[in-house]
Amino acid sequence: MHLEGPWLSTSGKKKGKKKFASAEAKRQSEQLDASWKELLKRQGIELEEKKRKRAMSAESLASSYSLKIPEGRNTTAHLKSVSTGGNATLAPAKVYTGTMVKGIATMHKSNAVPIFSNEEAVDIARMRR
Repeated sequence: MHLEGPWLSTSGKKKGKKKFASAEAKRQSEQLDASWKELLKRQGIELEEKKRKRAMSAESLASSYSLKIPEGRNTTAHLKSVSTGGNATLAPAKVYTGTMVKGIATMHKSNAVPIFSNEEAVDIARMRR
């Protein structure tokens, strides 16, 4: 990340000071902001005052929130866990006890192949690698 610009960073996302192309652009922007605030005042809409009143009149979360379980949701009284009893033991290891497979050969790239006859063993041994 040492050669990349700040657009790849997650830590520096704050906007800096507004930069204008010229003094004329800055003057126009300030004039536009002032006229917008004046228009809002004329219409009776003051954003800061409206936000402040709304925040002051809002009910606090601490007074309306409680940690008790609502009525009708308490299910612990009539739903009980099933007790099966006993332990889960390790299953015995699976071991081949038949006589069909004579062995296991390795073909190319570590591929294990079962061998059922002597002919198969000879064929696999003669294969090129």
